[in-house]
Parts: sequence; C-alpha cells; structure tokens
Amino acid sequence: MNDLAHGVLPLRDKVSPEEWAVRVDLAACYRLVAHYGWEDLVFTHITARVPGTEDQFLINPYGMFFDEITASSLVKIDIHGSKVQDSPYPVNPAGFVIHSAIHAARHDARCVLHTHTLNGVAVSTQRAGLLPISQHSISVLASLGYHDFEGPALRDDEKPRLVADLGDKTSLVLRNHGLLTVGQTVAEAFVAMYYLETSCAIQVRAQSGGGELIPVPKEVIESSYAQLMAGPGRRGNLGALVWPGLLRRLDRLDPSYRA
Repeated sequence: MNDLAHGVLPLRDKVSPEEWAVRVDLAACYRLVAHYGWEDLVFTHITARVPGTEDQFLINPYGMFFDEITASSLVKIDIHGSKVQDSPYPVNPAGFVIHSAIHAARHDARCVLHTHTLNGVAVSTQRAGLLPISQHSISVLASLGYHDFEGPALRDDEKPRLVADLGDKTSLVLRNHGLLTVGQTVAEAFVAMYYLETSCAIQVRAQSGGGELIPVPKEVIESSYAQLMAGPGRRGNLGALVWPGLLRRLDRLDPSYRA
C-alpha cells in the first residue's frame, strides 16, 4: 500500500527519530488489533504520547481502517483532540475524551488502547466482571478496575470518574462498553490488552459450556502473581520480549505500516 494513494505524504524525514519510532510502533499496534480481530470498524482508538511532549499525541486518521494505518498517516493532536499538523484526514475529538482524561492524569500512560470486542463487551455486561477462572486472568485481576456506563463517553464531566476508577491500574473494564489498557510503551499496552481480551474470551467460552466453573483460590492468585512479577512475567518485560516477534510477523504479512 502506497501512502500517497491515501493522500498522506511520508513524514519520516519531518519528525524526530524518537517520534518516528513511536509512530512505527503505534501503526503496528493498529495493524495487530486488526490482525487479531479486535477492531470495531473505525470506532475505537489507540493513542500514544509524542516523545518529549506532555500535550501532544498520535491518533488514528478517522475513517481509515486499522489495517490501512501507517506511521505517516497517524495524526498529531493536542490534549483537546485538535490537529497540530496537516493531515487530509479528520480526527474524532469525541473518541479522544477517554484517552485525553487518562493521558492528562497518568504521566506513565504513554499509550492508551481501547476496544469494543465481542468478548470484552460480553464480560463488561456481567455484574461479576472478570472471573478468576484461568491462568491468563491472574495478572489481569491484580491490576483491573471497573467504570460504570454513563452513555457514550462524550462528556468532559465523566473524566474525573473515569480517571478515579482506573487509578494506578493497568486495565479497565468499561461496563456495557468495552476494554481499556495503558502502558508506558505501545508494546506494554498491547500485551496488557492481549491478556485482558484472552481472559474474557476464555470466560465466555467456559460459560457457554454450561458446566460449573472452578474459581482459582484468592491465595493462589496472590502467590502466582507475586511469582510472575518477580520473574520475566512483568508487563514491561513481556512487552520487550514479544514485541520484536510481533513486528516480524507484521513484516511478513505486510510491512507497509512502516511507511
């Protein structure tokens, strides 16, 4: 895919090497979300803070499908969702409400990833939320919050409640809505979403079997999580471990995200 066909000019020589690296990772993340079947047409977002700034972010060009997004096509915006660079594509300021709230409150949340997957929304409708029934859920449950549905997230007055419900956690279930994860890097946010989404998928499949579910005891969850955090299972470590391989996979499928 040639970005010029989408009316987007190459930006690699017009931004810093640090920004370009984040652009490549974020474009890769959009492609991976499409590859794993987590997209909802064009109606969710993944954002990343521009390196060296506190109030500039990268977001998807509104109307471009996730498997079309490239490093150059990502749009640079401010904390209000307004474009700060030329782009032939609009952005969706309403879709940035959730992201702007978290970016403003959490300096460490350099990437915010939000989905509306079938499994995630299904679990978000369950009063008990994510159940402790799988090994995958162990690391998720230790850093998981919930935010009650207040209608489409379009109002600024919802931001303080959203931020409070996330707190210092990595993952958030938006009840009746979807899933959200944050990370200090794009890789961290993606790996967090992988485990959250997989935990939800396991739960929905287990429930559909109709049999009695076996909960993991609280003490086992706590001891297992402590072991994970003491070893290579730390989120940042996992991101650094699997991200190069995920990029290699994308390169084999379609390396145009790097354009």
